Amino acid sequence: MNPADCLFCRIAAGEEDAFVVHADDTTVAFLDTRPVFKGHTLLIPRAHVETLPDLPPDLLAPLFTQARALAAAMERALSAGGSFVAMNNRVSQSVPHLHVHVVPRTKGDGLRGFFWPRVKYENPEEAASYASKLRQALP
Repeated sequence: MNPADCLFCRIAAGEEDAFVVHADDTTVAFLDTRPVFKGHTLLIPRAHVETLPDLPPDLLAPLFTQARALAAAMERALSAGGSFVAMNNRVSQSVPHLHVHVVPRTKGDGLRGFFWPRVKYENPEEAASYASKLRQALP
């Protein structure tokens, strides 16, 4: 994707309006326009990166350092009991630019099964098979 066509790249460049929470040389955080709860923030790398596997190693620490700081800020600034931190890669990724959702949480806020249904492995052998496939695919 051409960064000029990317909404989040335009926000990072200051070409689109957003309620910016944080900005530095490598990341920008802004309020989600359709928040799960008020204060729901999206954190992006300034560089156009579509998915987590595409993120260059030198951007990993800055992105997750800021995600950690935002999660802590939710508790202090919003009196949240905690936070929910998540990202999608391709599937359910409404803007094809890597973004971390940092959502304030409170006990009893009603957020249950929000993103996925739960399933069970049929038996320990099936679970072991999935674990083995993933181990083999890791670098």
